[in-house]
This record gives sequence, C-alpha cells and structure tokens, in this order.
Amino acid sequence: MKQKFKGSSRVKKAQLQTLRTEFEILKMKEGETINAYFVRTLLIAKRMKACCESLKEADITGKILRSLDTKFNYVVSSIEESNNVDILIVDELKSSILIHEKRMKSLLEETQALKVTNEERDGRGKDTFRGQRRGGGRQFFDKSAVECFKCHSLGHFQYECRSSKKRAHYVEIDAKDEILLMT
Repeated sequence: MKQKFKGSSRVKKAQLQTLRTEFEILKMKEGETINAYFVRTLLIAKRMKACCESLKEADITGKILRSLDTKFNYVVSSIEESNNVDILIVDELKSSILIHEKRMKSLLEETQALKVTNEERDGRGKDTFRGQRRGGGRQFFDKSAVECFKCHSLGHFQYECRSSKKRAHYVEIDAKDEILLMT
C-alpha cells in the first residue's frame, strides 16, 4: 500500500530528474510579472521537495536571481551588493523585486502619459496655420477671409485676381522705320 501511493523508486528518480531539468532551464519570460515567475519557480521547487529532494532557500534565491529578465539586471546587482545572498529568504527577495517592478511600471506610465499629452498638445508634432496643417499634401482651404492685395476684395489671392485687365504690350512702329528696314 505504501509503495502504491508513493510510487516506486525508479519512477521517483525519473520525476526528480525531469523536475531538476525543468528547474535548471527555468527562465523568466519577457513581459511576465514577478508574481507569476515566483509562482512558477516555487511550484517546481515544492514538487522537487515532494520527491524527497533537499533544496535550500539559497539555491532557490540564487536560481531566481540568475534567471530574471534582463531589465532587472540593475536590481539583481543592487540586491547582491546590499544583502548576503546565502541567507536571503525567498519572501524578502520577492518583496524587494516587487518594489522595483512597481517603480519601473510607474516610470513607464509617466513617460507614456507625457508622450500622449505632448502629442495631443501640438497635433503629432506639426504646427497648424489657419486650420490647415503644413506639409501634409493638398487639403481644402477656406479663402473667404483672404483679402486680395490688388483689388482689396475678399475670396481670392493676388495672383488669382480677375479685376486686373491684362493687356498685351506691343510697340507702335512708324512707317519710316519699316522702309529703312527694307532697304
């Protein structure tokens, strides 16, 4: 009965070997939260302890510090500098890293909020001129408030002015000049 519920020693060794491999290749995924990563790590550690593996707190904390995402590198180095990693408890490590994760999220949210307000304020970085965006191709422009410099009426520009009558410029020639030219 005892062996039936505990399993044979060969099965235990195979499970333990699989759990050791899983524990060694364990790494924090990109975008994963600290809480989720600690749950995954501690779940594997508890399963290893259930298979009679002697796993110390220092081994677990060392593994967690080695396998965190690269954005936590400065946090890991500061924890290693300020604490004795050999006597560090998993709960202390988790709370310390959680504090840094919250700071990182708040800084990211602040920069995103600044970026959004900056884009809203100046309209994606372009200044506007009389309701028309500069540069973005042809758009409708209301000329009803534009005054012509030639006729001083509203609704058109000087180069579009219809009031100036264009005359052809020509030179009058005397009959004498024509005769001289022929000779």
